[in-house]
Amino acid sequence: MMQSGIAMATAASRPPPRPPRRSAMGKRVLVHCRMERLDKTINSYLDVWLGPRDPRVKGWLLLENYTPTFIFSVLYLLIVWLGPKYMRNKQPFSCRGILVVYNLGLTLLSLYMFYELVTGVWEGGYNFYCQDTHSGGEADMKIIRVLWWYYFSKLIEFMDTFFFILRKNNHQITVLHVYHHATMLNIWWFVMNWVPCGHSYFGATLNSFIHVLMYSYYGLSAVPAMRPYLWWKKYITQGQLIQFVLTIFQTSCGVVWPCAFPQGWLYFQIFYMISLIILFTNFYIQTYNKKASSRRKEYQNGSTATVNGYTNSFSSLENNVKQRKQRKD
Repeated sequence: MMQSGIAMATAASRPPPRPPRRSAMGKRVLVHCRMERLDKTINSYLDVWLGPRDPRVKGWLLLENYTPTFIFSVLYLLIVWLGPKYMRNKQPFSCRGILVVYNLGLTLLSLYMFYELVTGVWEGGYNFYCQDTHSGGEADMKIIRVLWWYYFSKLIEFMDTFFFILRKNNHQITVLHVYHHATMLNIWWFVMNWVPCGHSYFGATLNSFIHVLMYSYYGLSAVPAMRPYLWWKKYITQGQLIQFVLTIFQTSCGVVWPCAFPQGWLYFQIFYMISLIILFTNFYIQTYNKKASSRRKEYQNGSTATVNGYTNSFSSLENNVKQRKQRKD
């Protein structure tokens, strides 16, 4: 009797059994299930707001769900914020060899996209004023495949900013730079899912051509011996501004002479191009006009020094004498 009582007391004093621990595989499965649930929720909302997606891109890499594109954008912004702080007390990296390869790769990719878009538009007999997304036949699929690469190139171009951070060129990480890079990847995810061809081709074609010039310039500027021969940076910015104006004009044609291309996308593109024109114009004024005015001031000061050489020489001699006296004291 006593033994049974002791056994019962011992059993009562034991802690309750712990729930079984989830294995690493179980945790991954749980996270995957939650991500799938989140993706389905986001997709259902987007389908309600924007209507059915284009079935031709169903299952394509990164296009099935918006979550990966959004996560990449958030990580990009976090690196933009934390990267300069991490590099504050560190020596800048040169990255010269990597930059040459990186910029050469983007130059070739941009050239390929420009060529494929131009030939695709020609083969499909695209209408400049307004082109819907289903009347180009096989040329539409060619345009869609190239524009996927255009979308994916916006993810690759995040490296522009990361190289600025590693080289401690923080003055180049402007509001314009971050705004342009962070928004383009997201915008083109939506474009690829709803309007992946038709009137969407024009801005991407012009931008690919500008990027051929821009990334070839950056690739050559990574080689110090080439820098004295690079004179077209200013004209690249002018080309970008012309690109935005032409895109607004061509997009407006689709509003004035409408076709089956959704009007909402056209209005969005016009407003987005206006925002880029404002930011790029401000950048152009700050970078080139102010530099030109400062050079004129330096030239005027230099000529004054030449005319009043004796006066300036005397004052500098007087300053040297004062400095020597201070050193003796």
